[in-house]
Amino acid sequence: MALTSREALRDRAGALVEEACAWAVGLSDRPWVQRRHGRVVDGGQTIGSRALSGLPLAGEEDARLELGDAAPGSFQDALGALAPDGTLLAERFDDEVLVPFALAAGVVAAGRLQRADPQGWADLLDELGEDGSDLEAVVRAGEWDAPLRADAEQLVLGALGRRPLAEVEAEGLPLAVVRAAEAQTRAAAERPPAAPPGAAALEGAVFLAEAAVAGAGLTVPVPPDEAEVLLLALRDEGLEEDEVLAVLPLLPLAPGTAAAVAARLSP
Repeated sequence: MALTSREALRDRAGALVEEACAWAVGLSDRPWVQRRHGRVVDGGQTIGSRALSGLPLAGEEDARLELGDAAPGSFQDALGALAPDGTLLAERFDDEVLVPFALAAGVVAAGRLQRADPQGWADLLDELGEDGSDLEAVVRAGEWDAPLRADAEQLVLGALGRRPLAEVEAEGLPLAVVRAAEAQTRAAAERPPAAPPGAAALEGAVFLAEAAVAGAGLTVPVPPDEAEVLLLALRDEGLEEDEVLAVLPLLPLAPGTAAAVAARLSP
């Protein structure tokens, strides 16, 4: 399972880097703060202005070991910078990008193993004490998400770590805009010309669902083996089960994906 999980993560490495770039957008506008005598104080600059001046962003006493030796003003250096609440920006990057992406890769890997080796899958579930109805729970029970997070971090740092923060932000902005535009174009092309009764009430749910597909880095059209990841993304956007079922016909899904998602909903 560990090997399959790493393969799933590598398969989605490009999407991970895109997510990292998109996440970085706006970091330059944040205030640069520093720890002085144990207190976090305003440094009188923005992260972006300091980065452009070639000055370090991370404080020596706060930076993580794996973020050490960062080039001043680089994306890696920015991850070691402090937020006004005293936490590292790297912690937010973990919570908002690396952790969910690693978990999603583990879910994809679990689905692959389930289909490729049913007996091995059954043995694994028995060992973990899981029934297999919740692939996310299986990944967590097997503790595969933590090493995947570390692998994801290394992939991102290898691709973006030494690049200037401004360059990473510039790359993230157009990619995010393009993804959103593509999602809107697909939705417009696939919606039926005559909207069924009550469709107006679904507009908000459809918008959130399209954002979920674009933001999760899913293959488009979404194949059945990514149904679990799609469902997690839809739930993360706040969609209820009836809304999920209603928007599935309006999303760019491969044959069998809608049924796979529906099968994972509570009976």
